[in-house]
Amino acid sequence: MINKIQTKFYFLSISLFIILIDQFTKYLMFYNHKIFINKDFLLFRLDFVKNYGAAFNIFSGNRLFLSFISIIFSILLFYLILRKNTSNTIDLYSYSFILGGTIGNGIDRILKGFVIDFINLNIINFPVFNIADISINIGFIFLLYNIFKNNR
Repeated sequence: MINKIQTKFYFLSISLFIILIDQFTKYLMFYNHKIFINKDFLLFRLDFVKNYGAAFNIFSGNRLFLSFISIIFSILLFYLILRKNTSNTIDLYSYSFILGGTIGNGIDRILKGFVIDFINLNIINFPVFNIADISINIGFIFLLYNIFKNNR
């Protein structure tokens, strides 16, 4: 029993860590973007973009709808992590990463009305993104890996 509680706490802690890192980096960019903007690193540069939509700016201007979706998905992912019949470890990692990213972007969307994006890739032409977006994509990669692994 204790081991299951510790396991659930571990995976929720991963989500919390992602939320904290995401919000900290967005805070830095929001209040210091003039200092950081256009700083070039090897593979990316820092920009400052207010994204009023979801991924690739879809549903732009639909703050209420996107906030509702964030809340619903967060509740669902929280349930998937805490449910009795525990999924395998890869699924739990994927849920944790997606939950952290969903809450991170949801906080911005609900409190500010937009999501702060700041990572701009130098190597390809790609939309600007943030830590929460990276976390969500890592979670989806874990899910896809597990789906393909189990369908063999």
